Amino acid sequence: MAPWFVGLGIALVGLASWAATGAVLRLLIARRIYDAPNDRSSHSQPKPRGAGLAVVPVVVAAWGLAALAAPESTAGFWQMIAGTALLGAISWADDLKSQPARLRFGLQVTAVVLGLWGLGPAALVFQGLLPPLVDHLLTALLWLWFINLFNFMDGIDGITAVETISIGAGLALVGALFATAPGEVFYPAALAAAALGFLYWNWAPSRIFLGDVGAIPLGYLVGWLLITTAASGHRAVALILPLYYLCDASWMLTKRIRRREKLWIGHRGHFYQRAVQRGFSHAAVATRILLCNAVLIALALLAAAGQPWIALALALLAVAVLLFILARQAPPAPEADGPGRRPPQQ
Repeated sequence: MAPWFVGLGIALVGLASWAATGAVLRLLIARRIYDAPNDRSSHSQPKPRGAGLAVVPVVVAAWGLAALAAPESTAGFWQMIAGTALLGAISWADDLKSQPARLRFGLQVTAVVLGLWGLGPAALVFQGLLPPLVDHLLTALLWLWFINLFNFMDGIDGITAVETISIGAGLALVGALFATAPGEVFYPAALAAAALGFLYWNWAPSRIFLGDVGAIPLGYLVGWLLITTAASGHRAVALILPLYYLCDASWMLTKRIRRREKLWIGHRGHFYQRAVQRGFSHAAVATRILLCNAVLIALALLAAAGQPWIALALALLAVAVLLFILARQAPPAPEADGPGRRPPQQ
């Protein structure tokens, strides 16, 4: 496909996501489907929850059309789409009424098995460093963890949209500069465009939340892109681009395991949540994450160009600096009250 045609398709995906999210927002308000704040929330007012009903179908439709146009580059695609639909259905049911953790986890396992089965035995993330069976088992566990951490990290305005845009844009740039298959550019770029269309409605102060119906399928789709990237030889790229989410969520998981807490119960202990609790606005935190992700994108390109270890070391340093800022940096002093002044969105 001509570059201009691909670019037009990506722009249309962003526009469709923006329009569909607005339509879903009106529907959720009419049906009174809200996310009520609780002691673990970072927002103080009920807001509509369920933007995933717009964003995920737009991505799936765009990817499906691309797969039909280039069927030779879609190994495992339709099995992955089936897994996405499965996760979307159970996640929407959970948004409406809490579902048993065992049921949700069982369907996540099913979706991951579907995705890996579709990719086939040759899709080895660790590229021969491990026996194939161990490679597939470890990949499945990592994918399961990534799905859940993507949901755990969706706790303030703009954060998941920013992360999805960053990972999608990074993978699209790597695909454009170091790969030849059209799907290696269009799929992540379309995902980033859909997240950008949603960000219009989700930037602080947000008007709508993704809900589990958005965060969990998006985590699955991003995970699929990262797995296929790693299996194609770009393991460092697949690790660097989501590194902030991986570090923040994994650090918190380790602490909760040591405390013997129930891992499926919500909390407010992530680095980004602590920054909000200390007085940073949602927008300020999301902007800092975006700036760090821009550095990670540049380092992912360095890794793809043949310097993976240097890029990975610098990426760890960049994320460490971000975590330090979120945990330690003092927020700006509040300005004196006056016309037009209002406190940060919480």
